[in-house]
Amino acid sequence: MGTPAEPTYTRSALAPGLLGAIALLAGLALLDVDSFVIIRYVVSILALIICVFVIQAKSWWWLIGLVPIAVLWNPIVVIELHGQGWVSAQFIAALVFIIVGIRTKVPVPMHR
Repeated sequence: MGTPAEPTYTRSALAPGLLGAIALLAGLALLDVDSFVIIRYVVSILALIICVFVIQAKSWWWLIGLVPIAVLWNPIVVIELHGQGWVSAQFIAALVFIIVGIRTKVPVPMHR
């Protein structure tokens, strides 16, 4: 049987991607409440964390979806969006988080 081979990559972006999607969907209930700022912090920080993993994986094209999420949900310089477009953006951002989390493969450094 032998020794199992060491993995060549990890899916480091999966956990923050799923957490971000959960936060976005939970945030739908808080859209018009002052506590939505917590959702903004969580989503923006998780988007930036996933950006780091995407850069490590050299999957630059995912930044096209992640950087706007980090900017739109930024709690420091708030971009006020309301209505059905903002609700749709919550769902689209959740989808981006899930897809990027699943598709991003960060290479494992080889130790010898």
